Amino acid sequence: MVNNDRIVPVQKVDFLSLVGIILKIANVDATVIESDGVGNFEADAGVKLANQSIKSLNFTATSGTVYGVLSYDFEGISVAGAAQELENLKADGITLYKFTLSSGAVAVQVITPEV
Repeated sequence: MVNNDRIVPVQKVDFLSLVGIILKIANVDATVIESDGVGNFEADAGVKLANQSIKSLNFTATSGTVYGVLSYDFEGISVAGAAQELENLKADGITLYKFTLSSGAVAVQVITPEV
């Protein structure tokens, strides 16, 4: 529904589903991954989108990419169970990140623009 300012608000799609739509528009072939129910994820190779905020993320392959937001109770990211030292992450439940595993290390890219 368009309001008086002719703005079409997002009302029926959650943020992560909207991110999935944008990835499709950008021709990024991302697979949605599900957590264990409380935000703990495991990701194998390929491009993934976490279906809820991330409490913990473990990469089980030698490379891969995960898009997601960090939950308020974020614990960390690991590769084959080994914790990664990552700095300046906001566990705010809305900042979108791209985590890329390559050569045994996780690179972090903040996708959400800051004003």
